[in-house]
Amino acid sequence: MRRLIYFVLGFIVWMLLTWSTDTQIVIAGLIASAIVAILFHEILPKEHHLFISPMRLFWLLVYLPVFFYYVMKANLDVVYRALHPKMPIKPGIVKIKTELTTESGITALANSITLTPGTLTVDLTDDGFLYIHWINVKSDDIEEATKHVAYKFEWFLKKIFE
Repeated sequence: MRRLIYFVLGFIVWMLLTWSTDTQIVIAGLIASAIVAILFHEILPKEHHLFISPMRLFWLLVYLPVFFYYVMKANLDVVYRALHPKMPIKPGIVKIKTELTTESGITALANSITLTPGTLTVDLTDDGFLYIHWINVKSDDIEEATKHVAYKFEWFLKKIFE
C-alpha cells in the first residue's frame, strides 16, 4: 500500500513539475515514479496514512500560505539587516523544544525553519530538541526561543502530522 501511495504522489509531483501531457514525458514519469516507489519506500515516512485524511490536507492547504507569509517576512527582515549601515545582527545557536512526536512532523518543522531566511536547523536530538542558528537571537531561553522560532509552524504541523 505504501508503494502505491508513494507512486501516486511521485507521479503527481512529476506532472506538476513537467506540466506536460506529451506521451513520452508521461511514460517517463510513470517509470521514474515506479522506480522511486519500489526502491525508496522504506526510507520514506511510515506515516503514509497522513496523506489520505481530508482534514490533514485541509490544514496543509491552510499552512502553505502561512508558511509563505513567514518566509516573505523573514526575507524582508534579512534584507533590512543586510542593507542597514550598522548591520544589526546578533547571530547564535539556540536550543528549542518541539512538541511534535512523529518523524514526519519533526522533519517538516526542521525544514520549515531552515527554509525561513535567517534561521537554519543545525542539529536534532532524540529527545525532541532542535539546535537552530538564528541571525538575530532574541532570547537564549528555550521556551522563548521556541516561541519566536518554531511555534508559528508547530501549531499547524501538529494538525497535519499528529
